[in-house]
Amino acid sequence: MKKKQSKSRVRVLKKKSPLTPQEKLKYEVAKELGLWDRIKEVGWAGLTAAETGKIGGYMTKINLAGKKGVSHK
Repeated sequence: MKKKQSKSRVRVLKKKSPLTPQEKLKYEVAKELGLWDRIKEVGWAGLTAAETGKIGGYMTKINLAGKKGVSHK
């Protein structure tokens, strides 16, 4: 049995809102790690746990380095 997607959910997905700083960082990190083409192909939900872990880990590293005033590279 297939679930129908609610109309309100579809409207939310179509709405273009400005990216938050965290979302901008996530996109930047995904590009740096070479995952951007895969994301465009399968979407964020299509990434493996290892791939999302790499993105999250790198984002954490950048955020912590920023708090300490150290460059992440």
